[in-house]
Amino acid sequence: MRPRNWRASWVILAVSFLALYARVLVKLVHDWATDDNYSHGFLVLPIAAYLVWERRATLRSLGTRPSNVGLLVIVSSLLVLVAGVLGAELFLTRMSMIGVLAGAVLFIGGWKTLRSLAFPIGFLLLMVPIPAILFNQLALPLQLLASRFGAEALSQAGIPVLREGNVIMLANTSLEVAEACSGIRSLISLLTLGIVLGYFTDRRTWVRVVLALATVPIAIVTNGLRVAGTGIAAHFYGARVAEGFLHTFSGWLVFVAAVALLVALQRMLAVWKPATGMSRAIPRSALSGFSRTSLQ
Repeated sequence: MRPRNWRASWVILAVSFLALYARVLVKLVHDWATDDNYSHGFLVLPIAAYLVWERRATLRSLGTRPSNVGLLVIVSSLLVLVAGVLGAELFLTRMSMIGVLAGAVLFIGGWKTLRSLAFPIGFLLLMVPIPAILFNQLALPLQLLASRFGAEALSQAGIPVLREGNVIMLANTSLEVAEACSGIRSLISLLTLGIVLGYFTDRRTWVRVVLALATVPIAIVTNGLRVAGTGIAAHFYGARVAEGFLHTFSGWLVFVAAVALLVALQRMLAVWKPATGMSRAIPRSALSGFSRTSLQ
C-alpha cells in the first residue's frame, strides 16, 4: 500500500470511528468525570497514545500487509455494538470500540502491526468501567475483608470491638465500611499505575506481571490499615474523624502509601535481579495525573 493511500485509510477510519462511537465516547468521558472509581480513565488515552508514538520507528519499518481477518474482527465488533445498543449495555458498546480499533489495525496494517500495537490497544481496556454486576461482586468481599481486617487490628490494639458484617461497633460509636471504603477505587487506580510502572521501568515480562499482581494485596492491606486507623481515631475522638475532610484525606494518604510500597517493590526487584540496559526512566507526563485520581 502506498504511503499516501495508507494515510488516507487511517483518516477515513478515524472519521468513521468518531462518527460511529461519538455517543459512546461522550458517555464514557462523562463516567470518568462523575464516577470516582474510574477517574483514572482520563490518563489511559494519553498514555496509550504515547505508547503508540513510542513505536513509530518500528511501525514505519514494518510496512503494511493488510489482512482480511481484520475485516471479520470489525464486523464482529460492530455486531457487539448493535447488541450493546439494543440491550442498553454500556460495557458491550465500549468493548466493541476497542475491538473495531484492533480489527482496523489488522485490516490496514497486518499482523505484525497488530502485534506491535497489542499492548497500547490492550491498555485501553483499563479505561472501560467493568459491568455493575461484576463490580458489586468485587466490592462486597472487599468490604467484608476490610472490616474484618480493621476489627482484628482494633482488637489487637486492646480496643473493645464487635463486628457484624461490614459494620464495626465500638464502645461509643459504630463504623460502616461502605462500598466507597472497600478499597476497590484505590485497587483499580493502583492496578493501572502498577502496569504503567512495570512497563516504563523494566522490559522483563515477569517483573511487569509481579508489579501488576502486587497491586491487589497492597491495595487490600493499605485499605485495611486505613479502616483500622479510622476505628482507633473514632474510639478516642468520636465518629467525626470518620467523616468529611479527615475521611477523604485518609484515603489520599493511604493511596500515597500504597504507591510508595509499589515503587519500593519495584526497586527491590531491580536490586535483587538487576537487568542491565533494560531499565527505563518514567516520564513525568505519564504518571503526574495519578495524584488527581480519587483514592477512597
